[in-house]
Amino acid sequence: MKQNVFEVLMYLFENYLYNDEEPGDRDSLESELHEAGFSAMEIRKAFEWLDALADSRVLPAAPSGKSSIRLFGDPELARLDTETRGFILYLEQVGILTAESRELVLDRILALDDHEVDLDTVKWVILMVLFNRPGEEEAYNWMENLMFDVPTHLVH
Repeated sequence: MKQNVFEVLMYLFENYLYNDEEPGDRDSLESELHEAGFSAMEIRKAFEWLDALADSRVLPAAPSGKSSIRLFGDPELARLDTETRGFILYLEQVGILTAESRELVLDRILALDDHEVDLDTVKWVILMVLFNRPGEEEAYNWMENLMFDVPTHLVH
C-alpha cells in the first residue's frame, strides 16, 4: 500500500489537474484513490494539503518591488538541503517565483510528511503551487519547461 501524501498529490496532479480532466466530486476521487492503493489517512492528508493550497488563492498579495533576503528557519534547514534551498532562491532571482509564491512553496513543502525533501519533490511542489496561482501562468510554463525540456547537445 502506498503511504506517502506526495504520491497521492502526484497521482491527482498527473491524472486530473495536469491533463485538464474533470475530477468529479470528492467522494468519487476518494474511491478511485482507495482503488489505486492509497490509505484513507494519506488521502485525507492530501485533500487537506490541497485545501490549504486552494485557500492561499484568496490571500492578499504582498507589496512588490521590494527586494529582501530570505533566511531559512530551523524546520526548513532540517528538511531542505543546500541544493534545494539554492534552487528555490534561484527561481526567485530569475523571476519564476515571487516572494509570495516562494513562501507558499515552503509552506506546502513543510506540510508534507517527508522528513527530508529532495529536489525532484521540490520541483513538483513548485509546479503544483504555480499551477494553482492566478496570474502565474507564465511562471508555470517556465517551470514546466525547466523540468521537462531536456537540453540537446549538438555534436560538431
